[in-house]
Amino acid sequence: MKKKISIGSKLYITLCFVFFYLPIGITMFFSFNSSKSLTKFTGFSLRWYKKLFEDQNILSAVYVSISIAVIATLISTILGTMTAIGLSKSRKVLKEWILNVNNMPIMNPDIVTAIGLMILFTSARMERGYITMLLAHIAFCTPYVITSVYPKVRSMDHNLADAAMDLGATPFQALTKVIIPMLKPGIYAGMLLAFTMSLDDFVVSYFVTGNGVSNISIVVYNMTKRTNPTINALSTLLILAVIIILVVVNVIPAVAKKRRSREVELAGAKKGTTRKIAAGAGVAIVLMVAVICIVKFSTISSKPVLRVFNAGEYVDTTLITRFEEENDCQVVYETFDSNESMYTKLQSGSQYDILVPSDYMIERLIQEDYLQEIDWDKISNKDAIIPSLFDNSYDPNNQYTVPYYWGAVGILYDRTVVDEEDLKQGWDILRNTKYQNKIYMYDSERDSFMVALKSLGYSMNSDNKEELQEAYEWLIEQRQTMNPVYVGDDVMDNMISGNKAMAVVYSGDGAYIISENDDMDFFIPEQGTNVWTDAMVITKDCLNTELAHKYIDFFLQEDVAIQNTEYIGYDSAVQSVYEYFRDVEYKGNPACAPDLSNKKNEEFYNQEQDIKSYTANLWTKVKSH
Repeated sequence: MKKKISIGSKLYITLCFVFFYLPIGITMFFSFNSSKSLTKFTGFSLRWYKKLFEDQNILSAVYVSISIAVIATLISTILGTMTAIGLSKSRKVLKEWILNVNNMPIMNPDIVTAIGLMILFTSARMERGYITMLLAHIAFCTPYVITSVYPKVRSMDHNLADAAMDLGATPFQALTKVIIPMLKPGIYAGMLLAFTMSLDDFVVSYFVTGNGVSNISIVVYNMTKRTNPTINALSTLLILAVIIILVVVNVIPAVAKKRRSREVELAGAKKGTTRKIAAGAGVAIVLMVAVICIVKFSTISSKPVLRVFNAGEYVDTTLITRFEEENDCQVVYETFDSNESMYTKLQSGSQYDILVPSDYMIERLIQEDYLQEIDWDKISNKDAIIPSLFDNSYDPNNQYTVPYYWGAVGILYDRTVVDEEDLKQGWDILRNTKYQNKIYMYDSERDSFMVALKSLGYSMNSDNKEELQEAYEWLIEQRQTMNPVYVGDDVMDNMISGNKAMAVVYSGDGAYIISENDDMDFFIPEQGTNVWTDAMVITKDCLNTELAHKYIDFFLQEDVAIQNTEYIGYDSAVQSVYEYFRDVEYKGNPACAPDLSNKKNEEFYNQEQDIKSYTANLWTKVKSH
């Protein structure tokens, strides 16, 4: 007798499914949004799908992801199945030892596996790229196949293989005709798991790749630094692909089975023949794809190569294509998500020609002798740079750096909510209880402590621990009384949607938000702020310094800088471009090209390492309070 499911259980199951699939539905819905907003639907449009298919970086990433997933799945399935069968004939001690070793990559955090593989490839002096990513995927997929296949090996009757050989079958025939058919459920489960793990992986791929090779997860991660609805379009297509595969795998065989129910024997014979042909064709296609992919990503270009390492979404990549055409060269372009991750890759042995770090990281790279001096005679556009961006404390006389983009930190506010009179409070407005629960703060100890120190009248680079303790108490009090929300780059979409009254933002982000929401405004408190600069530098490992100087000079050209600034949204280091956006393109937008000439106490971030560590510990306490 069938047991009825209660209404409460049905409701619970329904809510679970809604919870699981609602985010997917929202993602698909907003992929057709006409605006950049990820939370406000403004009209139906296919513009993000068009942009997706025009973006060669994304298409290349899809190609890399699928090809590596297919090849890694094939190889790891063969290795895993062979190992599982071999374990069944091994001694107990050896079997237990191998199984324990096999469980280590599964139980280890991904970051441990990633760092270990990165060190291994560096020690072996392997150039990181497609091959190293493929090897890494095989390494972490194989244990999952072994775990899926081995239980089936243990449960099967091993006497059947012996009986087959007694009847005249060779060992290979016994393997393919008897053993493998009995292991099919485990092999298929391991294969699907390996494919899913490979296609989904980010952490391991991020640390073992190089030479401009990125998979989908790396590209998407870098795209999240700015509001980019192309991610929704890509996600929607991937979801549809999965749905189609599931339909093909589950529905079509069921329909075919019903149609052929009257001709079981004949259909079975045809099915077996068809399966053999399909299997052979499938293996041939996979091997062909493997050869093509390996050759494609391993081929050494005869053109001069320039290796550039920049932050995600921090250049219009069409300009890189233009530079390649003008100089008959190849630019291997890679991105990082933070200055710290860039530094980690350098320490691991990754080699680049040009980096685009921030001011405080530049100082560290100079001190640790990672950079070479700029030959300013090769920078024809030197005079186009804003004079005030020269001679900063992190690089006096600009021996190592060429300014790229710059900006300041300020407060973005909703004019319909915030009283203009309250702005006179400066940074202290962030503790005005009138705006309780209506504030976004950056999830960054550097920017948050800057706000607190400036509010208290201290330097943002204070090395006085008593002053830092006061700033810590300021932040604790703010957290207790104001209940601010600590965010990252998602602050942009949230403020465009008007979710809070105020937010601490970088000026470039503020300019973009204001351009999307007319109710927003921006100001820099009189107490001062952090002025940051990102710059282009050349590493000691640079293989083509002539081409590196051409690349830097290219991005200082006025037409190039205008196009790049339109894409990025921050303030260009080129004087004429800065003035163009201030006076023409974004005239009236207070966050674009902020005027700092009448402000006091504007500072560049410059703290000793021990003070940074001390501040980081205090920030941890603030976040956990």
